[in-house]
Amino acid sequence: MHKIFKCTLLPSLMAASLTGVTLVPAQPAAANGLIRDLGTGAAAGAASGAVRGCGSLLNNAVKGAAAGAAVNVANNNRRNRRNRNLAQDAGVGAAAGTVVGAITGGSCRSPVGNAIDGAAAGTVIHILNNRK
Repeated sequence: MHKIFKCTLLPSLMAASLTGVTLVPAQPAAANGLIRDLGTGAAAGAASGAVRGCGSLLNNAVKGAAAGAAVNVANNNRRNRRNRNLAQDAGVGAAAGTVVGAITGGSCRSPVGNAIDGAAAGTVIHILNNRK
């Protein structure tokens, strides 16, 4: 009985599970502009940090990229992605910048400065996405 189980039941069980996984995807994988928002957020965060003269370029870019990802996620489920709210994008970016700034630390440990960097990234992403 053990050999019959190994030779017949297990291969068919494996084939059925692999078929179910590969042929029935939940939804197609798409970045939905995530890469663009990450890059835009990183550039805006780095520029904002440079204008403020606080923190390293890499740390400010990381805060901006996190803000870009948060803004993208906040707007990902909307039906009309072009009809975005500036206050929401700036607020989500500020919150993400503050949290990531607290985690990464850096030379400039100002929560207000981290919020400014994130809000700048959220605002730039909002402006660029609404112009399309």
